[in-house]
Amino acid sequence: MSHEWDNEPSAGFPEGSTGAAGMDPDGVIESNYDKVVESFDDMNLREELLRGIYAYGFERPSAIQQRAILPCVEGNDVIAQAQSGTGKTATFSISILQQIDITDPYCQALILAPTRELAQQIQKVVIALGDYMNAKCHACIGGTNVKDDVRNLEKGMHVVVGTPGRVFDMIQRRALRTDHIKMFVLDEADEMLSRGFKDQIHDVFKNLGESTQVILLSATMPLDVLEVTKCFMRNPIRILVKKEELTLDGIRQFYVDVTKEEWKFDTLCDLYETLTITQAVIFCNTRRKVDWLTDQMTKKDFTVSALHGDMLQPERDLIMRAFRSGSSRVLITTDLLARGIDVQQVSLVINFDLPTNRENYIHRIGRGGRFGRKGVAINFISEADRRILKDIESFYNTDIEEMPANVADLI
Repeated sequence: MSHEWDNEPSAGFPEGSTGAAGMDPDGVIESNYDKVVESFDDMNLREELLRGIYAYGFERPSAIQQRAILPCVEGNDVIAQAQSGTGKTATFSISILQQIDITDPYCQALILAPTRELAQQIQKVVIALGDYMNAKCHACIGGTNVKDDVRNLEKGMHVVVGTPGRVFDMIQRRALRTDHIKMFVLDEADEMLSRGFKDQIHDVFKNLGESTQVILLSATMPLDVLEVTKCFMRNPIRILVKKEELTLDGIRQFYVDVTKEEWKFDTLCDLYETLTITQAVIFCNTRRKVDWLTDQMTKKDFTVSALHGDMLQPERDLIMRAFRSGSSRVLITTDLLARGIDVQQVSLVINFDLPTNRENYIHRIGRGGRFGRKGVAINFISEADRRILKDIESFYNTDIEEMPANVADLI
């Protein structure tokens, strides 16, 4: 593995105009691995890890887990292309837990994620799956106390997950030792690079040993992701979970024709009783809109919580905790939450604004029906949104019907 950022393409990526072999111009990788393992029992996993997997509630592996766990466990570099909600987090968590040595207190696996919430979500999954192994996992994220991070890392953590800035800071302070790290995971690589973490990822990577295994997960494969794969990875196994296998199954999708943007709010108020039957997430496209909508709903005495990236970390944690526990039932948020946050009870997602890019549609509504759970998605459509809705329908090859009067019965 070369540590040069702009080096020649490594083995397995013949030189070509768009970069890598096995890629097409639409940013889709081509699989070069076709082995499928249909049950966790057939993966030769540690007994105590298997117990953790079943205790977590998994019964059988999802499409990506059936394909990617084994090559990861065997120590290969792996690129997996799959959307949120397909079981990616558990894929690399299981692979890590299978390979770490519990008797070695130093960090052996490092996972980078684009948002603090996602890092915390991954930490929860690693701890839950590794429960019977006593695996220790720490989340290094911005907005938290640096001293606490240093103290926790000094205690010894088998797995560290975090956002690039804070992780690099911990490496520079020598609180996070990298000489025992044998696995490096980049989760949501496309999202990481679009957020401008490229230099920080490189800085972290430079501190890892030559033989470190690299696992990269990404929903899309734009050129900058391919660049990273060329610099970091050796003959990676490529696994594509096709869009058709992604779960819009089990999620009923509707639209409400509100005609004018300013009529969306009244429509939402009319739906409020329906929202609180379970728990609902309402997506807006901007932080300002989140604040405005929260304000308007509160003035009408509706109880709602809001979450967006301008908030301080303790506040974000508090709101997520209240929502996860069910004490808060309606959460208004931006796409910050659209990737990787799994709140089990959410069965209703409302797109107050349609997402500005169609990929985010599945990230948002996939919240409501992960792993085959049922869910309902309602899209508010003004005149200007009709074309976007049509585009989403054709992109996902799905039908979005007009919302029926008895929508409450479907949730």
